[in-house]
Amino acid sequence: MIQQHTLRTRTILTLAAASMLLLSGCHKKDTAPPPYAAAPTVASPAVPTATLNAEPSAIDLGQSVVLTWRSTGATSAVIDGIGPVNLNGTTNVTPSNSTNFHLVVKGDGGTAEANVRVTVRVPMAPVAPTSSDLGDDAAFHAAVQDVFFDYDSYDLNAAGQTSASQAASYLNAHPNIKITIGGYTDERGSAEYNLALGENRANAVKTAVVNAGVAAGRIRVISFGKEKQFCTEQNEACWQQNRRGQFNIDK
Repeated sequence: MIQQHTLRTRTILTLAAASMLLLSGCHKKDTAPPPYAAAPTVASPAVPTATLNAEPSAIDLGQSVVLTWRSTGATSAVIDGIGPVNLNGTTNVTPSNSTNFHLVVKGDGGTAEANVRVTVRVPMAPVAPTSSDLGDDAAFHAAVQDVFFDYDSYDLNAAGQTSASQAASYLNAHPNIKITIGGYTDERGSAEYNLALGENRANAVKTAVVNAGVAAGRIRVISFGKEKQFCTEQNEACWQQNRRGQFNIDK
């Protein structure tokens, strides 16, 4: 009887231990799988950039220009007409004619280009005026009348303003003609005073002609004072002929 009881007790203990082991196994956490390792990303090469500038961009023949260039992401650089250059730099050039400078840079990411134009001003050879451009004295004096002045004055009166305006019209139509304006006086007064008065009269005529559009560089003035008289009679009509600003072609 005692043996049966002992056997039953052992069986119960065995079953209890098995149950505890089973419950313990049910609550054991599963080990998480290792995270997925993504393949490393390889960066693409940078696309090159290029700039090219010229200072100044317009020059006269014989002058120099400073070229300046910059690049990024490049491994080589070439400027047409100059050859391989540093990736960044400056250089002086003296083009003999208008030129387009072309920069090409290359790198692992591709190619980039830049351009700049330099304008070279080449002077034109002067063309000598022909005799027809200059006209002749007869035609000139027929169209261009002298300016006459009142006694002891170098102000242009109404008639003098008209003569100066007509002279300017002729000169503007014949741009190759250069002129002299001679200032004259009558015989009265000292030689020094009349030289100054003659110069003032010539300059007054020049001012009127320049104001009418004729370039000042085409006009030369000279004073004769009373040294060269057009009329030698001692009366007002004769003196009036001597008080003048006279136009002549400057040859």
